[in-house]
Amino acid sequence: MRRRDFITLLGGAAAAWPLAARAQQSGRMRRLGVVTDLPSDDSEAQLRNAAFLQGLQQLGWTVGRNLRIDFRWGTGGDIDRLRAYAAELVALAPDVILAVGTTVMVQMQQATRTLPLVFVQVSDPVGAGFVASLNRPGGNSTGFTLAEYSISAKWLELLKEIAPGVTRAAVLRDPGNPSGTGQFGAIQAVAPSLRVDLSPVDMRDAAGIEPAINQFARAANGGMIVLPGSLTITHRTQIIALAARHRLPTVYPFRYYVAAGGLISYGPDAVDQYQRAAGYVDRILKGEKPADLPVQTPTKYEVVINLKTAKALDLAVPTTLLALADEVIE
Repeated sequence: MRRRDFITLLGGAAAAWPLAARAQQSGRMRRLGVVTDLPSDDSEAQLRNAAFLQGLQQLGWTVGRNLRIDFRWGTGGDIDRLRAYAAELVALAPDVILAVGTTVMVQMQQATRTLPLVFVQVSDPVGAGFVASLNRPGGNSTGFTLAEYSISAKWLELLKEIAPGVTRAAVLRDPGNPSGTGQFGAIQAVAPSLRVDLSPVDMRDAAGIEPAINQFARAANGGMIVLPGSLTITHRTQIIALAARHRLPTVYPFRYYVAAGGLISYGPDAVDQYQRAAGYVDRILKGEKPADLPVQTPTKYEVVINLKTAKALDLAVPTTLLALADEVIE
């Protein structure tokens, strides 16, 4: 399923979501909870959920006919609010809950060890204690991993390849996301061989983003790596603008950063995970248990390059890197 196929769904999906709250039970209505740390008006959140809803519809689930969905949207990194959302959804006793991201899953598993949970965008479900193993999750959770920690090293390698003059790299991370530690560790492991000094930048709220990047940009030969997390995703427009203002070559974890003006990204197709998650929700609604559904890893990683941004930074993208790219935005 290609991204453009979902665009026309956004209007219909946006109209369908409010129906979840108003749907009258007719026949056997099943209940689904969805909790994500992205705001409801975020374009990427809409695209992902359109894919998820389409996947459900293709499997015979229609909001208002045989399915009710209770959404809980972005908290801006507010853990107390996210914890309250988790408690609210558990109190509604849905048949299954879709949890988006590691931070969300931490709160959901603290709220329930019995309701079925399907997760997406989680980097290390075994290390985080969400599942016993990838093949046999056990417990009440299963889902789709974001990426192995070793993939994080590729971000620094790409930064050096597209901007060889970089000798300093700020690593922007959301301290509320437990996966950030492992991702930073993987980057640290390759930094000496690439002769790059790393500066971890913990973003605890939106107000701290600009001062942190401004301070890092005061010295020369800098670049940035943006780790996945609710704050870095929600405030990606601001981060991309600051990278452009300070002329900082920056590597991002997802395509949509580059589509919005970022330089280069490397990571899995996030929309594809939502389509596949619909399949797991369907199987659980039909009686299967999360404990018996293996955790799935990404099937493809994609490199996306924005040539307009590269030109603005006076970067000559190597032909070898262009040949490697899955998409080049001009």
